[in-house]
Amino acid sequence: MSNPQTSPRRAGVIGLGAMGAGIAQSLRRAGHEVHAYDIRPGAAAAFAAEGGTACASLADMAAACGIVISVVVNAQQTEAVLYGEGGIAAAMRPGSVFVMCSTVDPNWSIAQEARLQEQGILYLDAPISGGAARAASGEMTMMTAGRPAAYEACGGVLESMAGKVYRLGDRAGAGSKVKIINQLLAGVHIAAAAEAMALGLREGVDADALYEVITHSAGNSWMFENRMPHVLAGDYTPLSAVDIFVKDLGLVLDTARHARFPLPLASTAHQMFMQASAAGHGREDDSAVIKIFPGISLPEPK
Repeated sequence: MSNPQTSPRRAGVIGLGAMGAGIAQSLRRAGHEVHAYDIRPGAAAAFAAEGGTACASLADMAAACGIVISVVVNAQQTEAVLYGEGGIAAAMRPGSVFVMCSTVDPNWSIAQEARLQEQGILYLDAPISGGAARAASGEMTMMTAGRPAAYEACGGVLESMAGKVYRLGDRAGAGSKVKIINQLLAGVHIAAAAEAMALGLREGVDADALYEVITHSAGNSWMFENRMPHVLAGDYTPLSAVDIFVKDLGLVLDTARHARFPLPLASTAHQMFMQASAAGHGREDDSAVIKIFPGISLPEPK
């Protein structure tokens, strides 16, 4: 969906990490009045210095904003934002909308919609994809599901955040299910890219030449093209960490297990990320899964 011309809204963003910071920037650039909260006070202050508004607490955000966008790591952090000490669920006005952008168990997301509905709060199941650069440019993808009233309450804010806003159902759950499937592919593709590059290194192929050839051949994938430059540069600064895929592929496998559905490739990829995490690479970039392969010399930092 293309970004329509919409009247400015006041929106709050919780979590100014790689994706959340980009979302906040995109919303402000589109003319919305953006309030931000992060557990790191410096992150919100830096956003305020660029023209946004820093909130000192979640309660302050709930009081100020009818649209609250949560961009935290997982369901546990989302629950803390909503229901923990000083959480926003107790302070949001009836008719406000909570936009949940994390990767979570779809059944958990369905339950949050029902729980918030009891308080008169609208809920949008709205996981995101595309990486920090696309979030900052307003070109990321949103996989959304929710009641029509929740979309109406957002009033074009979603389209200011993302280049593609997919509406996948009129109740929560479908957005998170599609995100789970996306993460299956993302994790398997990163693991496969690492395996291919590792084999090339073991066989003595020039790594830069291998990257050039594969990215112009049928074996290419978005993840190979995006992640293997991190390996070539010897730079494992986390944009998306190994432990993110330990979590996300775990959610993929939990979803399939409940349905008694086999996922052999996802299972193998999950074990690869688990092995990398157990070896001490959990907080490194997810391309560090290549470090599990024996007998190879990885490129040094440039």
